[in-house]
Amino acid sequence: MVAIALDKNIVDNPNARKLQRKPVPVLGGIAVFFGTVIGLGCAGIACDCSDLFIVVVAMMIMLYTGTLDDILDLSPALRFLVEIGTVLLLVFVGGYVLDDFHGLWGLGQIPRGVAIPLTVFAAVGIINAINLIDGVDGLSSGYCIMASIQFGVMFWLADDPVMAILAAVSAGSLIPFFFHNVFGKTSKMFIGDGGTLVMGIIMSVFVMRLLQHDAQYMMHAQENLGLVAFTLAVLSVPVFDTLRVMTARILKGKSPFHPDKTHLHHMFIRLGCSHAATTLAILLLNLFVVLCGWVCYKAGCSIDTQLYII
Repeated sequence: MVAIALDKNIVDNPNARKLQRKPVPVLGGIAVFFGTVIGLGCAGIACDCSDLFIVVVAMMIMLYTGTLDDILDLSPALRFLVEIGTVLLLVFVGGYVLDDFHGLWGLGQIPRGVAIPLTVFAAVGIINAINLIDGVDGLSSGYCIMASIQFGVMFWLADDPVMAILAAVSAGSLIPFFFHNVFGKTSKMFIGDGGTLVMGIIMSVFVMRLLQHDAQYMMHAQENLGLVAFTLAVLSVPVFDTLRVMTARILKGKSPFHPDKTHLHHMFIRLGCSHAATTLAILLLNLFVVLCGWVCYKAGCSIDTQLYII
């Protein structure tokens, strides 16, 4: 795939905002997509994964859109429209919807008229947050490996084997790419927008499923476990970094989508950290936030307090 990308000039070229010094192929997302699909196919031998067909369709749409963006540099408006349409496909065809706060602020299931716009807003935000942290070697893939494992454990505890399998397969397909991206010397390849959009839609599915009104989750959820707080803890670095950067741009009178070098990973690089050290530091920071949430839960903090601590 590296040879194909170089031959077709499907590369990420260096500029003032980017950190690499030479063109790097950006077709890693295709490998991750097919790795995930093949993994689900193998898992389907032992477990009925047919419910994930619509998720695979959504992943395919995101891969196609992101790869086109890598090649043609699509407008942000067009990308947003495709992302919104893909999320609505998951909502109306797949039944994935964020419609239960599971006790946060005393709220349970929320009306569908509120749940659908909230789902679209949250999912599109997650997709783009994952895309925006993809700035140093191994960061987006390493983060999604860690998040998939954390979500997978929660799905396993909630007796949701299909989603647990999706989480395991997602992590498994990303691990080889992570090592290639971080430690590859002669044939380095980026995951590209195609890969980050695929990972973003998978993370969105995890969130929608975990915060969905479902008797299964109510039955298996531990007492006083803040599912919203847990979800936000897992997503803490990409979500809060994106919100911080976009808010700063707006306050400066710029478009929130104006590219710059103010993301968290840029700060670590300016401090003299290598790509590997930057990735490790940010992943440990995200893990620390998750551990803080777990300590709050084990200490008996209320669901609301768990969220405030996060």
